[in-house]
Amino acid sequence: MLSIQSDTDVAIIGAGTAGLADYRAVQSTGKRALLIEGGAYGTTCARVGCMPSKLLIAAAEAAHHARHADPFGVRVESVTIDGVAVMARVRRERDRFVGFVLESVESFPKANRLTARVRFQDASTLVTEDNQLIRAQSIVVASGSSPVLPPQLKGLRARLLTSDSVFELPTLPKSLVVFGTGPLGLELAQAMSRLGVGVKVFGIGGGIAGIRDEAIRAYADKTFNEEFYLDASAKVESVTETSTGVEVRYLRRDGSRQTEQFDYVLAATGRAPNVAELGLEKTDLQLDKRGVPLFNRLTLQCGNSPIFIAGDASSDIPLLHEAADQGRIAGGNAGHYPDVRTGLRRTPLAVVFTEPQVASVGLNLEQIRQRFQSGYAVGQVSFEDQGRSRVMLRNKGLLKVYGQPGSGFFLGAEMFGPAAEHIGHLLAWAAQKSMTVSEMLDMPFYHPVIEEGVRTALRDLNHKLQIGPAPIERCMDCGPGS
Repeated sequence: MLSIQSDTDVAIIGAGTAGLADYRAVQSTGKRALLIEGGAYGTTCARVGCMPSKLLIAAAEAAHHARHADPFGVRVESVTIDGVAVMARVRRERDRFVGFVLESVESFPKANRLTARVRFQDASTLVTEDNQLIRAQSIVVASGSSPVLPPQLKGLRARLLTSDSVFELPTLPKSLVVFGTGPLGLELAQAMSRLGVGVKVFGIGGGIAGIRDEAIRAYADKTFNEEFYLDASAKVESVTETSTGVEVRYLRRDGSRQTEQFDYVLAATGRAPNVAELGLEKTDLQLDKRGVPLFNRLTLQCGNSPIFIAGDASSDIPLLHEAADQGRIAGGNAGHYPDVRTGLRRTPLAVVFTEPQVASVGLNLEQIRQRFQSGYAVGQVSFEDQGRSRVMLRNKGLLKVYGQPGSGFFLGAEMFGPAAEHIGHLLAWAAQKSMTVSEMLDMPFYHPVIEEGVRTALRDLNHKLQIGPAPIERCMDCGPGS
């Protein structure tokens, strides 16, 4: 028997980054929001994503730099990795970040929070597992995402790890096979390798860290293979769990057949929106092949309904800052419904925290080719001979910048190289301000800094746009190695 649980202005399904932003946005409109969470509080970023992975990467960087101090004349006799201590710090600091989220959630009035799994009964009504009804003027779907397993790994049990479980390892394994060559797979693979774990990485389709440019992707492939085995187009014949680990049969890059044992398998093959159990078919919304409602990217409204979607549930751009932005837009529009307005979607910016790092800004190469056909120009710089990069022995990488002929507008960039997380921000700000390449070159560049490589690439681009002169080889007005 159904009973009324609550009437509210806005019901929010999910208390992750997007859901929390939704809640605050609704409250700012003067409406009441009910925040509904069926799982653990803490957000994907804090609990199983951004923060624990960066903690593992930080430990790996410390070990790697200690091992590679000799070229500077610094002798480190030996480096010992305490796997238990590494993983203990990852969890300890991870729990601290999760605690900040919990403090935020617990500051909301209890009447505005509900722990329950819900489904749609119709476009304005939700029902809990206990058959209690929640009626709302509008509803926001911010239900997050979960790891996806490829068919080959679905029979594994004790030796299978995902991004949701890998950080619970009590110590570092001796060996690990990683399935997935996207950002998370490569971040964790490189970190584990630098911490002394024997690592092999398998992917399909040739993708590496989301890199679109063919030359940059090939550069990254070669660079990663100098540290650990990576096959982005792997032919894996079987994966079998044994009493002591996992046996993998595969064809090596040279075509030879190999059978190898690993302690664990890490599935880093992407995440899927948590929408399958929400009963969205009861809403009459049009759904895509993944079951996600079709929605307007600028308003986050699903069709013309009182339903909005935000964060990883939308499968649009699964990044924290994007989830927060989407939450603000969706929550504000849900609170003001039916007065729905467009919100600010920032210039795309993505960073992968491998070393070298990966960054993409603005329009990617595929989008540029579709929009401008042959009507675009590309400038580039290699960091192999860039001054500050060589000083720090971080001189591997390639940056490409894209511009529009005629207008001279900066369109976007892609980078595999040092300090990409910082360079990416500078370029994203320039793109969002609709700057021309000439205007960007008018900005100050200090010496000696890695960012001087950006100036070199922009000068190359401006020349190819037929706006600026040809770059002078070994130009000394910027200092040596710039």
